[in-house]
Order: sequence, then structure tokens, then C-alpha cells
Amino acid sequence: MTAREPRDTGTVPVSRPRFVGRQRDLATVRDALAQSPAVVLIEGEAGIGKSRLLREVLATTTGPALLGGCPPFRAPYTLGPVVDAVRPAADDVAALGLSSLAGALRQLFPEWAEALPPALEPAEDASAARHRLFRALVEVMQAVEATVLVVEDVHWADEATLEFLLFLVSQATMSLVVTYRPEEVAADSLLRRMSSGLPVGTARARVSLAALDVAQTAELVSSMLSDEKVSDSFAEFVRERTDGVPLAIEESVRLMSERADLLYRDGHWVRQDLADIAVPPTVRDAVLERTARFGPATLTVLRAMAVLVDPADEDLLVAVSGLAPGVVRDALAEAVDAGLLDEDERGAVSYRHFLAYRAVYEATAVRERRTMHLRAARHLERSTPQPVGRLARHFGEAGESGEWFGYAERAADAAHLAGDESTGAALLDGLITHATTAAPNEVGRLTYKLTFASVTDEHRYNRLIAALRSTLDSDGLEPVPRAEVRAQLGRLLLHRSHYAEGYAQLERAVPELPRGSIQLAMTVALLSYPGWVDRTARTCRRWLQQVPQLTAGLPATERLRVDVDLMTSLLALGEQSGWEVAAELSTATGSAVDRPHVARVEVNIGDLALLWGHNVEARQRLDRALELTDAGQYQRLRSIARANLLRLDWRTGNWLGLAARAAALADDPELSPGSRREAALVAGALDAAGGDAERATRRLELVVDQTLPPRTVGIAVDPVAELAMLWLGQGRVADALRIGGEAVELIARSGLWILATAPVPVHVEALLAARRPDEAAALVADFAAGLGERQIPAPRAALLLCRAKLAEARGASGEAAARYEQAATAWAAQPRPYDALLATERRARVLLAAGDRAGVRLLDEARRGFARLGATVAKERAAVTLREHGVAPHGGGRPSYGDELSPREREVVRLVSAGRTNPEIAAELVLSRQTVASHIRSAMRKVQVDSRTALAVRAVGLGLLDADE
Repeated sequence: MTAREPRDTGTVPVSRPRFVGRQRDLATVRDALAQSPAVVLIEGEAGIGKSRLLREVLATTTGPALLGGCPPFRAPYTLGPVVDAVRPAADDVAALGLSSLAGALRQLFPEWAEALPPALEPAEDASAARHRLFRALVEVMQAVEATVLVVEDVHWADEATLEFLLFLVSQATMSLVVTYRPEEVAADSLLRRMSSGLPVGTARARVSLAALDVAQTAELVSSMLSDEKVSDSFAEFVRERTDGVPLAIEESVRLMSERADLLYRDGHWVRQDLADIAVPPTVRDAVLERTARFGPATLTVLRAMAVLVDPADEDLLVAVSGLAPGVVRDALAEAVDAGLLDEDERGAVSYRHFLAYRAVYEATAVRERRTMHLRAARHLERSTPQPVGRLARHFGEAGESGEWFGYAERAADAAHLAGDESTGAALLDGLITHATTAAPNEVGRLTYKLTFASVTDEHRYNRLIAALRSTLDSDGLEPVPRAEVRAQLGRLLLHRSHYAEGYAQLERAVPELPRGSIQLAMTVALLSYPGWVDRTARTCRRWLQQVPQLTAGLPATERLRVDVDLMTSLLALGEQSGWEVAAELSTATGSAVDRPHVARVEVNIGDLALLWGHNVEARQRLDRALELTDAGQYQRLRSIARANLLRLDWRTGNWLGLAARAAALADDPELSPGSRREAALVAGALDAAGGDAERATRRLELVVDQTLPPRTVGIAVDPVAELAMLWLGQGRVADALRIGGEAVELIARSGLWILATAPVPVHVEALLAARRPDEAAALVADFAAGLGERQIPAPRAALLLCRAKLAEARGASGEAAARYEQAATAWAAQPRPYDALLATERRARVLLAAGDRAGVRLLDEARRGFARLGATVAKERAAVTLREHGVAPHGGGRPSYGDELSPREREVVRLVSAGRTNPEIAAELVLSRQTVASHIRSAMRKVQVDSRTALAVRAVGLGLLDADE
């Protein structure tokens, strides 16, 4: 190479950087794609080189590749990135020979309408509609003979796009490559499921791009400077100031060149003075210094492009910039040549890097930004179909509140239709806040659209409540809108457990709400829900009787919302007819708008099945609820389902790993406060059973302090029962009587004896310990009368237990033993093994006290059962009694396998190696999904691997499984 002459001044020509430092990553991706189908995940921070790696990969990919990207603003444009990837690949849709299924694509590709088959008949439910839409998309991809779909910036993807990508992976028909920033991926994002449970034969690769080291930095800088060497000190300087991020390195070198800050001396590139002339520490500063050197026209076009964000054609940039077409064309050429903008094969331009776009946008004067946003909005209004999400953003940023309001509401509706509840809710939040002062008569109507399926943030609830209160104080609020605001305020207050004011607002709203309206039906249905002590069962039933006539004329999609509340109230009141409503709702699927209500059906049935003692059904419902809430990103509903599954595992004896799960969820800020309290209750109960009385007391007292004072029956009675039982075991009879009495008084006042399952038997025990048998007998009589003829398994078993305790206190050992046996059988049928074992233990003690040695066998059986569960306190108590009767207990319990796989773990690993998913394993082995996950984690720890695939391979290699397994 010819040596360059020393030069002290002037700009230095800078080339586009060579692909540096990623050869191993490139080989990994290419190898995976060579095994098509494959799933390739490329992750890394902004500017780290994900897009550049993709370009290198695609340069050698055989077969057509479909390319799409997710914009940084979440627009409710269903499957937008996939549509953008597919559209340019299908030049002649009519020639593709698509099946009738392609009629489902009309909503996504209106410009193909004449070439597509006729629209399909409406699907039976939203899931079926989405499934056939996904199949139709895959059919088009196969028809254009695409071998790989590439979607960039998937951390910004809408939920529908993520669902489609998961569907595409499951079909194993072509390869998928996605790029994303891991720091911007939510913990519960569907993206995290992209590489788990892959079909057999699908290759998998995950590439995490790291920062360049000093040597790689030197190579990158050299590639931009005619491949001539850079000094070590210069390379170290650049690496230090840019953190090794390729984008930052590239922009800094270009800036230094433009500032004549580079010198070529003694055979290598140096800087004039490392000590005095500092490279801007951020890409923003580098980009701004570069853009300042462009002429006014190019700078205006760059600002217009920053306002638009999405790839734009020349016509749109002409409209937004206000410049002549020829001027815009020249400016684009300059910006593309300078490496700030990229141009795709369709001629649309966009910023090469997100950081560069942000730097230009934030540096643009607010007035100029508003002008450009308004121009963009006016131009996009003429589009067909209208991009309502983009129009809402542009009008909003332009300060045009009227147009923004209309498009933002349309965008929120579109988001809900697309199943993107979180985006729709965020848009509605902004609309409601604006409407409190600008359009108060619209506030109630807008708030009605919120489902709160995703809302766990207390600040968001408080902000909405404040907005509704402010609206009620507005002058000029008409009667019906005022009633709507009251109804919605009442709904929110109930969500926040402000029951007195919440019910008061609902009752005040009823007279002014129009007959035949969904708002009236929903309000009355909410008023029928029991749980707060001042809402007696009688009051709730009175409201409940009005619901059917109020829903008679409502459309099915609106009736669904009310019927969920109707079912919930009926079952919470112990009415068998609630299960008939539940059976009807179980077949409901509905549109995307109805999806959160369908999820709520499963969550509520699961919760109430657990209350009734139908624990098998509770498991099925809550597992289904997790699937629905996970797919729909309904965070609030998901947190309720997770908390209920904890409680279900506690009741049904799935205690392995449960204490750690419960403790973790009790401290999880992503869960709602109520769900965290449920988790703390389970953790405290397990601590008590396991012998950690101090920690159990601390946890349970905290939960009781949070739930008992508000006098909310449904959430207070179980924590009180657990704490009272713990105190009874410690001899603190007076304390147990005090809090137990409060809980029983709540139940008696409300008439909700379905809630007596946990607290009444414990309080009966406390009364008997305090030598107050008449009060105990009266309480049991009230319990029986309150339950009436209702056949509800859990409280029925509790009533048997209470009668057994009364018989034992009277000295009627035969009756007591028989009733304890009946109670144990009733608990086991639900199943509630811990409660069944406790009843068996009591029966055994009664028999032993009567001199019947059959009690020894029963007590030893109970001891072994306690040991298997991990109920240390009960196990040791039984062991002491056995020793007192001359029996030395031995064996029993869960054996310790050390670092070897237990038999159950072997079963799970065998199914993992067969490609089964956690839900499939859980169904086959009749375990909870959490227990299956715990077994898998334990097995992975024991054989020292960190993936499911490695677990199966390692298990075979170590001889833990047969090779043919």
C-alpha cells in the first residue's frame, strides 16, 4: 500500500466501515440457517451491529428472504411488520394460486382485494379467526418461495406479531430471524418463548452481540481510513469513549474527520492531541455535530425524517419538509451518502440507527417539530386505509387536540380489536386525562372502554380516580354522562378496595343511567357482588335479581361483560345456578375486544372453584387462565391467576418448591397488591407448617393487618384462620379468640357462610380450648343454618370437622372418630390432603384416648403423609404421640436423593427428552405446571446443564435414561 503523506489539516475521506469482530456470530447464524428450518435470535443494545450482521447473513442466504421491521412507536396496526415484509414479495398475487383461505387476508392487504379469494365466513371465535389468518399468511410466504423471515427490532413488536412469529415457528416451514434489544424486552413478553419448545428438527441459535474490544475497535477504525493502521493509543481512546459500540465508533470517526481532527503520521492514524480535544461522549453529540455541517435543506429533510420515524418515500418527505421535490431528492442523496439515512429497495428512506433519529428529533425546535407533525398528519389523512395510530401521534405532537382526540380513540379501538389491550389502555388513559377538562361529557364513555385486565400499577389507578373525581366537579356535566362517570368511579374504587365509597357511587349512578344500557347492567351486576361486610348476602341477592332483565336486550358482546359479573356474584353467594352460567360462559370466545373478558371468565371460575372445593376444575381453569392472560398480556388478571395457583398448590399438597415461589411472588412488584398478599399468606402458612413459627407469625400478622381492618370478608378470613391456628399451637388462646372472633363476626354479619371453611373450625377449636363449649356449639349451628342445603364441598367438609370437634369435647369418642373419618374423606375427595391428614390425625388421637390401638396405625399413616408433604410440625407432633404409645416411628416422607434424579424427576426428564412442553407433562403426570418446572430446574441443577435440550442429552450420556428414551 502506498504510504500516505503526513497531513496536519483538512478533512480526511472516510469509508463505510467493514464488517468487524463478528465472524463467529456470522458463522453461528449461517450454520443455523443452513439447517432450515431454524430460529435465530440476535440480541444486543442499540448501535451494537445487529442490522449489519443481518446484512452480512442475507448476502449469502439462498432463496428469497422477507424483511420487516417494528417501528419504535407501538401502532395498533395488526401484524404490521409481517405485512410490510410480505407485501413487496408478492408482485402478482393472482398468479400465486392461493387457496380460499387467503380470503382472510383482505383486512391486512386491502390493495390486494381484487386478486384475493372472497372473504371468509365469520369464524366461530376470535382464536379461530386469528389461526386461519396466520395460516393464510404462511401460505403466501410459501407461495413466494421464501426461505426465511427476518423481523428487526422485535422488542417493539405488537402482541399479534409476536403471536404470529410463535405460530410460524410451530409450523417448521421456514426459518425465522429476529433482532431485539434484551433490555427492552418485558419479563413476560412472548418473545421469551420464541426459542422454547421448538418442533423436532428445528435448529436454534441465539447470538448476543457484545461490544468491540480495543483490537476490534482499531480494525473498525482502520477499515474506515483506507485500511491503514491506527495507533494503539488512538484505538484505546476511541474504545474508551464509545464503550466499543460500533455505531458510536463509526459516528465518532466521521465527526473527527469532518473536524479535521485526524492526522496520519509515522505510518498510522493519530489524533492531534488526545489530552485536549475530546471526542463527544455520546452518539447524540456526534450526530448533531455532523448534521450541523449540512446545508439548510438537508438538515430540514433530516428533521422531517426524524418526525416521521417510519420509512418514508419522497412524496411524504416533500409534504413534511415543505421543500421542493428536487431539493428533497438532492438532500436525501447527501444524507444517504453521508451514512445517516438508508434507502431500501422500494426507495423508502429511514435513519440507519435509532440513536441518530432520536438525536436529531430532540434537537429540533418544538415549533418546527409541531409544524412538521401537522404536515405529516394532513398528508397521511389522505391515505387509504388511514394509519390511525400514526395520525393520532402526529396530531397530538402538533398540538391539534381535536383531531388527535378522534384519531386516538379510533387507534385505541383498533388496538383492542387487534388484541393489543395494553396499547389501547395507554391511549385511553391519555384521552380520559384530556377529556376531564376539554370534554367532560365523554369521560364516562371512554372509561367504560377500559377493562383493567393489564393494570397493576397503583399510580395509574390513582391517576384515573383523580381524573374521574375532577370530572364530577365539572360545570356543565349532563345527567347521563355524570351517572356514567359515577359508575366508572365506583368500579375503580372497588378495584382499589375502597368499598364504602365505591358502592355508594354505584348506587347513586343507578337512577340516572339509561334503561337498556350496558352501563346500567354492569353497575347493577357490580352491586350484586358480595365480599364487603356491609354488603350482606341478602342485599346482594336483591340487586342480583335485577340483572337478567337488564341484560335481555343487550348484544352478545356486551352481555358477556355483565354475565361474567353475574356468574361471579352467584358463585360467591354459594348459588348452584352460578355453575350453569359458568358452563355457558365456558364456550365463549368472542372477538379480540372480548378476549380480556374471556380470560376473566377462566380466572374467576378458577378462583371460585377453589373456594367451593372443586380443586380439579380450579386447576384446569387457572392453567387456562395463565395461557390466556400470558397471550394477551393481561398483567392484572395474570397476577390474580398466579396467586390463585399458589393457593391451589397449597391446598392440594403440591408443596415442593412452593415456599420459594410464594416468597418470590410476595415481593414481586409486577403483581397487584392483592396478589402479593395472597402469596404472603401461602408463604406464611407453609412457614407455620414447616416449623418456622417466627417467620410465619411475621408474615401472617402483616397480611392480617392489611386485610382485617377494611372488613373485607373474602380476603380477610383465610389469613385470620392461619394466624389463629398458629397461635393456638403456641398456647395463645386469647389472641386466637380475638382475631378469630372478628373474622366470624364478619361472616355472620354478611351472611356469607361459604367463606367459613377456614376460620370457623379454628374458632371452634379456640372456644373449646377456652372452655366455652356452648358458644362453640352455637357457632356450629349458625354455620349449618347459614349453609342450608347448599352442597358446597369445602364448607361441608369444614362443617363435618366442626361437629367432630364438638363430639370430641363432649367425650363422645365413637361419634367423634366417625365424624373425623367423614371429614378426612370429604377433604381427600376435593383433594385437600393436608386437611385430610389433620382430620385423620384427630381421629387417631380420639381412638388412642379411647384405648383403641387402631389409632396407632392411623397416626403413623398421618405422620408419613405429613412427612411427604413437608409438614414438619405435624409430623413431629404425631411422632411424639407414637413414642408415648410405645411405637418408634421410622421411614416415611420424601427420601433424599442428593445429586441423583428422583423417580419423579426421571419421569419428567423422560418427557422433556420426548419434546413435551411443561403443560403436556403436567397433564400426563397430573401435576401443576409449577411443580413440573420445579422438577426440571432441580434435574438441570443436578446434572449441571442450563437448557432443556442439554438436560435430555446429559441424562442419556450419564446413563440416567435409556438411549432410546
